[in-house]
Amino acid sequence: MPDTGVPEQAARPGVVGLLRGSPAFGRLWTARLLSFAGDSVGLIALMLYTAEHFGTGLAVALLLIAGDFVPGLLSPFAGIVSDRLDKRAVMVCCELIQGAVVTAIALTLPGLPLLLFLVGVQACVAAVFQPASRSAVPDLVASAQLERANAAIGFGTNGMEGFAPLAGAALLAWLSVRDLLLFDAATFAISTALLVGLPTLRARPRAGERLARPLADARAGLSSLWRDKLLRALTLIFCVVVFFNAVDDVALVFLARHTLHGSNSAASLVYAGAGLGMLAGFWLLARTARQPALVLLVITGYAVTSLGNLLTGTATLILAVLAFQLIRGLGIAAIDVGHNTLIQRLVPAGLLGRAFSNFSGAVGVAAGLSYIFGGLLLDATGPRVTLIVAGTGGLAAAVLAAFLVPGAARLAVRRSEATGS
Repeated sequence: MPDTGVPEQAARPGVVGLLRGSPAFGRLWTARLLSFAGDSVGLIALMLYTAEHFGTGLAVALLLIAGDFVPGLLSPFAGIVSDRLDKRAVMVCCELIQGAVVTAIALTLPGLPLLLFLVGVQACVAAVFQPASRSAVPDLVASAQLERANAAIGFGTNGMEGFAPLAGAALLAWLSVRDLLLFDAATFAISTALLVGLPTLRARPRAGERLARPLADARAGLSSLWRDKLLRALTLIFCVVVFFNAVDDVALVFLARHTLHGSNSAASLVYAGAGLGMLAGFWLLARTARQPALVLLVITGYAVTSLGNLLTGTATLILAVLAFQLIRGLGIAAIDVGHNTLIQRLVPAGLLGRAFSNFSGAVGVAAGLSYIFGGLLLDATGPRVTLIVAGTGGLAAAVLAAFLVPGAARLAVRRSEATGS
């Protein structure tokens, strides 16, 4: 039955109990935490390297486009891999390839064209890893524990966006960009060792679905996401929210370095704000005794994260930027848990990898367009105007969601009750 916020009576252990009760889930959680921490440090290093060596907002935007937009175009096919193959093997291979690519970047520190190519390759591999890891969660924990499992993963992974930039800010005093990238590569190696210890997570194709039909499989994945009115509405509106708000990834480094005259460490610090907010949000959601009203959680998240960017555009101190980005992070945590749990509950197991891939792919395309829009707007107006525009547009999308999404959720409930699922 679609979950729209009605509490269940099933017992839900705390996060520590969940990790102890499912050692396999604990391995997945730890592996994702480590590799995400490394990636967060590596992204900060690459953004600072790009901003300093190539000098424009558009160059930073192109770096982010390579990491989000390009793999988004491949999303209808990326999820097929985890729907067809052993998810453990898929995740292990993806981590090995990503580690090799990051090592190559660290050792060569290439010019912009080759850097963009290598970042794009890593992002495409990550686009295969992500749906495999998310669709593995229902195989490792009970259905009643999905909200807490998703919050626990968010606490460990996205929460690292808070600690990793802080670590990067401290480490940049002694280490180079190359050193931080090599640290990123090492986390992939450790993650691989942990994932090897997972049980076999074989694919569960739908009855009557034939193998080796990539085009038909891709169409089936897109169709399943589009046919569900609730997921379709959430996907489209979230893409609008991302189109406006993803621009902060481009603007923050220039707000900190140029407008507020901060150092590289200060620039790294402001990126920690959203991560710390996510950490707090995931911690609260993982500890809540009641099942959250998922649809309301998502809509509130849209509004809060957009408000954070709007306020960031008005900040006059580095610490104020940090505080407003923390608000933004609280909203992202709500969005992440709400979206992931709704998809896991509404989509059949044989299509789950494709559902996650297509959802994140659409969001990646929206982010890529945001980087282009934001890079041009940033160069034309400056970071303050860019962030204010971002927050205003995102808030408008949240208002739209408040009118459209609850009705789609009620239809989903009635459909589920009619079919007896």
